[in-house]
Amino acid sequence: MSGFSPELIEYLEGKISFEEFEQRREERKSREKDGENASAEENEEDVEAPSSSRKASGKSQSQDETDGETADGVSKSVHRVFASMLGENEEEEDEEEEEEEEEEEEEEGGGGGGGEEEEEETTEQPTAGDVFVLEMVLNRETKKMMKEKRPRSKLPRALRGLMGEANIRFARGEREEAILMCMEIIRQAPLAHEPFSTLAMIYEDQGDMEKSLQFGLIAAHLNPSNTEEWVRLAEMSLEQDNIKQAVFCYTKALKYDPSNVRYLWERSSLYEQLGEQKMAMDGYRRVLNLLAPSDGERFMQLARDMAKSYYEANDVTSAIEIVEEAFSKHQSLVSMEDVNIAAELYISSKQYDKALAVITDFTGIVLEKKAPERSATEEKKDTGAAVETQENQEAVTDNQSQPVADSSAPAVEKVSCCIPEGVPIDITVKLMVCLIHLNILEPLSPLLTTLVEQNPEEMGDLYLDVAEAFLDVGEYNSALPLLSSLVCSERYNLAVVWLRHAECLKALGHMERAAESYAKVVDLAPLHLDARISLSTLQQQLGRPEKALEALEPMYDPDTLAQDANAAQQELKLLLHRSTLLYSQGKMYGYIDTLLTMLAMLLKVAMSRAQVCLISSSKSGERHLYLIKVSRDKISDNDDQETANCDAKAIFAVLTSVLTKDDWWNLLLKAIYALCDLSRYKEAELLVDSSLEYYSFYEDRQKRKELEYFGLSAAILDKNFRKAYNYIRIMVMENVNKPQLWNIFNQVTMQSQDVRHHRFCLRLMLKNPDNHVLCVLNGHNAFVSGSFKHALGQYVQAFRANPDEPLYSLCIGLTFIHMASQKYVLKRHALLVQGFSFLHRYLDLRGPCQESFYNLGRGLHQLGLLHLAIHYYQRALELPPLTLEGIETDQTDLRRDTAFNLSLIYQSSGNTRMAQKMLYTYAVV
Repeated sequence: MSGFSPELIEYLEGKISFEEFEQRREERKSREKDGENASAEENEEDVEAPSSSRKASGKSQSQDETDGETADGVSKSVHRVFASMLGENEEEEDEEEEEEEEEEEEEEGGGGGGGEEEEEETTEQPTAGDVFVLEMVLNRETKKMMKEKRPRSKLPRALRGLMGEANIRFARGEREEAILMCMEIIRQAPLAHEPFSTLAMIYEDQGDMEKSLQFGLIAAHLNPSNTEEWVRLAEMSLEQDNIKQAVFCYTKALKYDPSNVRYLWERSSLYEQLGEQKMAMDGYRRVLNLLAPSDGERFMQLARDMAKSYYEANDVTSAIEIVEEAFSKHQSLVSMEDVNIAAELYISSKQYDKALAVITDFTGIVLEKKAPERSATEEKKDTGAAVETQENQEAVTDNQSQPVADSSAPAVEKVSCCIPEGVPIDITVKLMVCLIHLNILEPLSPLLTTLVEQNPEEMGDLYLDVAEAFLDVGEYNSALPLLSSLVCSERYNLAVVWLRHAECLKALGHMERAAESYAKVVDLAPLHLDARISLSTLQQQLGRPEKALEALEPMYDPDTLAQDANAAQQELKLLLHRSTLLYSQGKMYGYIDTLLTMLAMLLKVAMSRAQVCLISSSKSGERHLYLIKVSRDKISDNDDQETANCDAKAIFAVLTSVLTKDDWWNLLLKAIYALCDLSRYKEAELLVDSSLEYYSFYEDRQKRKELEYFGLSAAILDKNFRKAYNYIRIMVMENVNKPQLWNIFNQVTMQSQDVRHHRFCLRLMLKNPDNHVLCVLNGHNAFVSGSFKHALGQYVQAFRANPDEPLYSLCIGLTFIHMASQKYVLKRHALLVQGFSFLHRYLDLRGPCQESFYNLGRGLHQLGLLHLAIHYYQRALELPPLTLEGIETDQTDLRRDTAFNLSLIYQSSGNTRMAQKMLYTYAVV
């Protein structure tokens, strides 16, 4: 390791740190510079010492050479070491490095020995020390480059000549060659921005602005700190009507020059063109903060424009903040227009005291308070007592010469107003509005006189401002003359003016004139909902129900309601009032029409899935709305399902904002009840079906169950027992042990004349083997089907569970009798004995009554034992019918049935007179 310096050896062995290594190396270099005339041994050590470039013997490179840099930002020493490592000779080095070497030779005195040693060192291969020192120098320079802010080119040194050649070719007009060179540079160095910039200029020169812009954007992204380039690209983007890209370019420029007012202004104006008011206003706020105090005119103009923009965007608070900032910074530049804007903003936010303060501070208007005279003594005391509006003066107290009651009353202050010439009428009107809302009414008389002298055709908006202020504080008598002048004018004969006129008349109690004004509003603005509702209310109060309904006629056609959510919202509010009015007048068909219309707006998609449609028909003599069932093909042809679903979602959001989920539910119940009251059970079924397809109702378990019960009831009332069976079938599956549901199930199956329930009961019996009701029902089903043995097994199972129930003994007895009545049967006598034993057990359990004697007689009648049957039939006729709670006696009376059976027996035996007697006695109605 004789070729390494001592400090390098110690550093490699870990004895010293890198900082100590650097310090020792610098000290050694300084000692070598002082010992220029030292011995050859010392020079030999200097040659063997590692260096960052070729060094003459006895000479070290100066600090200026080490710190010197070439155009690409890399020190010259690094270039030379790279050249020596790559084997380059002196002829291949840059001219700048040759000049530096000549200067070194001159400093050394032009000694020949030193030159020979340099040539020998150049030809030598780099040692390990050279490589290590090179790494140290590169590390140091890298850190230095990271600290510097100026951009550095990423174009390799080997390609700079080609880049220059491309620029020269472009300057000569050889564009194709220049493009090829730039493409080659991009291929080898894709992160260098220079070739992209050159290509942008080439295509711009060719007139291809789109390609020029694209290459310029790439170059700007690779060299983002060039703000001027970003601005140029933004202007090019605007030429191509690409505002969003221009905004992006200005944003990039502002990243590196955030205080540039012009860039901020341009970007904010572009945001305004894009409709992004918030971003534009934020930019203008930054501009206001950056404007110099001397630039007051520009500050005020920008603040004025920003306040107007905020006001148009309904952001009154931000507008007020801008105006207050402008007034505080540049009071001397406040104009009448600024005062008008500030007063308008304060009034719109109901800050009337601040609006009044702004008007009096910047326009010269003076308000004074004066206490009235009550006696000669007080006149002497209070002479000349006047103050500004901002001051508060206490009333004169206790006059000893007056009674106690009068002395305790405070004196009422009078306020006078002095308006200088040159104050615009707009500001005067805003002053009046503030005084009205602050309940300072004394100085208004001369101001109103001044206003009335103005032509309402030209100053109608000022008339309306003052009139609305009077209406807000309840001064209807003062507002009426102003509104009357406006409605009589041609220019301001508008719906909004007529509406305020009607409201004023209504508040004063002039109902007839108010109704006429509201009718005028409806004529001028047929879609004004509040005017319609108010007109309907007035007509109802005036005893004109038909006109009241006429005012609430639908405003939109069905197609508009299906597409426009706002129209649906307005129509829904109108229909709600119309339904209430129709119900109060007892017009149920019209009431149902409005209910169905509202529900159809909510259940449009659900009705489509349920294949239900709402039509208009005149089947009852008048045209009304009806629900009908349609085929799937007709629905598919009429409506595009996807579009309908999208529109329905938007409309649903609006409808639920008007009525809550519970309100819609109550509306649905009212419609179902009303349809059932009018015996329109079929439509009630269809409405229930549609509601069950509506997710908001179906997901609510309680509402879903209630809808199913409504559907069951409507189906039974409509005698649609097949559909009723579908409802009750699900109910009994969920509530197997509920007797009421089984009773309904039996009623439905009895009326439907369908045997689907047989297998249903058997399957349900497998899941619930201990269910008593299913056991009996399966027995009945088997009995009706002729499977007497199966029926007997089910009845016996029920009998064992509850042997004291008379019904089971009756069923078993009848089953035995039917089995004995078959043509081919074994042991008929045993079957009859068992059958009658169970029938007598039934008689014992049930007791003597019409029912028991009739059933026993009916069994004997079936077997042909007529004499015994007559005995039990006669005993049944002798007993009165059973009296049951909730059931009429006529329904439980079996004497007609008994007499008819007896007449059959008498007629079969030839005793027709007795048969006629039975029928005339018991069966004649």
